Amino acid sequence: QVQLVESGGGLVQAGGSLRLSCAASGRTNWNMGWFRQAPGQERDFLAAISMSGGTTDYVDYVKGRFTISRDNAKNTVYLQMNSLKPEDTAIYYCAAVTSVALRSRPRPLYWGQGTQVTVSS
Repeated sequence: QVQLVESGGGLVQAGGSLRLSCAASGRTNWNMGWFRQAPGQERDFLAAISMSGGTTDYVDYVKGRFTISRDNAKNTVYLQMNSLKPEDTAIYYCAAVTSVALRSRPRPLYWGQGTQVTVSS
């Protein structure tokens, strides 16, 4: 099992950047992913990274703007978000996931509590 705690959310203007962090404790050798949930919408997969950090995958609408990375020495996964848009406003969740490749439909195994990101226009 793993415990996940997200941080780094906040209010930012459109075009700005934020870096989210997800600190893991317990068993930490998981593939990891980031998801988000906007009000009234389903929770959507955004990106995933392998245990080693050598493989990543993203949904198309964040490619080139978001970057997932991890520091295994710190048991932390990051989501760097650039060129933010108002439609990126959501609660962002990290999760231990079953796989990395988008075509394999990564499924969440354990969730963090989420961190709110609000992008103003």
